[in-house]
Amino acid sequence: MNGAGDAFDAEAFLNSLEPIGWKLGLERMEMLSDELGRPQDSYSTIHVVGTNGKSSVSRMIAAICEAHGFRAGCSLSPHLAHWSERVVISGEEEPALFADCVRRTSEAAATVNTRLEDEEVTQFELATAAAFLALAESGVQVAAIEAGLGGRLDATNSIDSLATVLTSIGLDHTEYLGETEVEIAGEKLAVLRPGTTLVLGPVSAEVLELARTTAEERGCELLEITGAAAAGAAGVHGIGGFQRTNFAVAEAAAACFLGEVSRHKAEEAVASLVIHGRLEQIGSDPLVLADVAHNPAGARALASSLPEVAGDLPVIGVIGMLADKDAPGMLSELAGSLDAAVFTRLPREALEAWGRPGARGWEPDELMRLASGLGLRSESAPTPLDALARAREMALERGGAVLIAGSHFLFAPGEGADVPA
Repeated sequence: MNGAGDAFDAEAFLNSLEPIGWKLGLERMEMLSDELGRPQDSYSTIHVVGTNGKSSVSRMIAAICEAHGFRAGCSLSPHLAHWSERVVISGEEEPALFADCVRRTSEAAATVNTRLEDEEVTQFELATAAAFLALAESGVQVAAIEAGLGGRLDATNSIDSLATVLTSIGLDHTEYLGETEVEIAGEKLAVLRPGTTLVLGPVSAEVLELARTTAEERGCELLEITGAAAAGAAGVHGIGGFQRTNFAVAEAAAACFLGEVSRHKAEEAVASLVIHGRLEQIGSDPLVLADVAHNPAGARALASSLPEVAGDLPVIGVIGMLADKDAPGMLSELAGSLDAAVFTRLPREALEAWGRPGARGWEPDELMRLASGLGLRSESAPTPLDALARAREMALERGGAVLIAGSHFLFAPGEGADVPA
């Protein structure tokens, strides 16, 4: 794993690692952290777990803390196009710093691997450790750390967090986390450190009961963000729909570090944020929006917020999904917001490079059959680029807009649905 040298290419190196998929467990990550001198202990951390909203909440927490005079950053997962997107410092990506930290982490991982039997530091663990190191090297005072998968055995659970945020709970990654919302919540709540604070977004009554019990058992303060709290953020300029809830959650989480939050400073900080892949405008003429919603809850939130961005324009969807996702549930939530859809396959190269070897996507023909049952007109295209080209053509004909949704993997470089702004 030695990638030292002036021409070290962090993107190529991370993509070259054997994409063994998710291999949960903390031993390798703890060994790697120790080898690096535990950089994550040099700043305060807020751990962000949940099914949907994690990246948005993490970005908002960092922005709010930055607006109050602290150097802040976040570690995000996954990325859309480049690994360096996973580290944001003072609102900006730092590709050169991230690349250097990947190089240094690769050297540490090589040492750790010599002490492991029949296994190696995983791609995700190395990227996570490099992110922790980059945050430390940049001198952040506080960082929001987004979990990758679950929580209890996720590589990010190697931080000593001052607060934990549970954004939401839905049925996703059930093969790893459990078949019910309560089981999934249990995996995520396992990261809660004794004597700290739990910030809880809107969840079901069953998950709320589990959260209250867990917080009480661990001597933690519980801050419940209800619909009323989210409504209180309705006047925040520049955010709408589900992002108002995310703002209320992020504001409460930032207060765990700041003590008090200025609503004015928080509003200004969040209103100027561009959160990639969250109803993000990535093209014009026609309007092209990108959202990484990939489960029913995410699609429901997307559908509720879409009119605030697209207005009354007819919307053509570009949709591709992993086969382990609830496509019937997602399409049932989204179909009413679409005039038509173009379904496509996910790029195999991206699935392999980004830790999902052997994974497959829903076949476009299968998605078309589901759409037909919902009364949604649709067609198919072999690649995301082809699907985007066809959707733009349809949108121009109808004076409409394009929405790309269903998976992060739609945005893979080269094969993904990338358009000029």
